[in-house]
Amino acid sequence: MNYLQKVDAARQLISESIRKYPKICLGSSFGKDSMVLMHLVLSVFPDIPVFALLSDTEFPETYEFIRTTVIDYHLNYTEYLYKQRQGEKCCGPPKVEMAKIALKNFDAWFSGVRKTEGITRVNFQYIENKNGLVKINPILDFTEVDIWRYLALYQIPINPMYKKGYRSLSCSRCSSPEVDEKETEREGRWKGTPDHRGECGIHTHPLK
Repeated sequence: MNYLQKVDAARQLISESIRKYPKICLGSSFGKDSMVLMHLVLSVFPDIPVFALLSDTEFPETYEFIRTTVIDYHLNYTEYLYKQRQGEKCCGPPKVEMAKIALKNFDAWFSGVRKTEGITRVNFQYIENKNGLVKINPILDFTEVDIWRYLALYQIPINPMYKKGYRSLSCSRCSSPEVDEKETEREGRWKGTPDHRGECGIHTHPLK
């Protein structure tokens, strides 16, 4: 598919999913991919419940960016905060458990994951059902270039940390801007640790 076909397919999947699952929400990290997905979903369902899972180790710029975005977009927004455990893998069980709380009253949720982000996501599907909770990935086939193109065309704001060289952005403990252009975006996650390029858990563990 070309860029326009991917956008049309994403909108169609979003519309179909909203009709099929009345109890649906949007999970957002407010990263670049999440901002594209949010723009697409809000164009179909402006008042969709939006949630974020935030640790106590986020970049200060991230907290501020989320605050202003929630106001500017008039989001129906709920924030779930969790504390990182010292000496353990960043995110992991605390984030997974908080995700279960955030999603307990929903049957389905939208996620902004993409296949080309890293090796752990190449086999993700557009629709994934785990223990009765459906995860929908409308921008799964978008490339990194597709994301930046969409952001530019619609003049969507982004977290200012991207201007410091980050390609894949999470919290201050697990994100590194030191990623070669020939590498996938998530090469900067947990760099220099056994969990390099890994997952936080919310896309690999059952949340219900």
